[in-house]
Amino acid sequence: MKSYRKELWFNVPSRRAFLNITPQVETCLHESGVQEGLCLVNAMHITASVYINDDENGLLHDYERWLEELAPHEPLSHYQHNLSGEDNADAHMKRQIMGREVVVAISNGKLDFGPWEQIFYGEFDGKRNKRVLVKIIGE
Repeated sequence: MKSYRKELWFNVPSRRAFLNITPQVETCLHESGVQEGLCLVNAMHITASVYINDDENGLLHDYERWLEELAPHEPLSHYQHNLSGEDNADAHMKRQIMGREVVVAISNGKLDFGPWEQIFYGEFDGKRNKRVLVKIIGE
């Protein structure tokens, strides 16, 4: 069985963003040489997310609005976590909702997606370096 590991690094210039990272993950799959197996992709930071959904601008806008309604950034005093000097309690909540990781089957050397599925990196407290782990195992 083969095993492959790579870290993808992101520094989003805004506080929040959704990045389609499917092409980077597909590059990792090609580098791994795995034809049949599993691909794990996970955010290695507690204020970022990895999830699978459609790459459609309206949906990305809806996520932004919906998450801000569920866990608004302000007022900062709304969150006990922010009393420690942080200002990112909302980012922790948004990450919890959107998830930490995804696992995608690999079949015939390709990510085995359903219709419209793409892998996204969700950033909820940007403006600094953060990483995503890609771990591929299989044959």
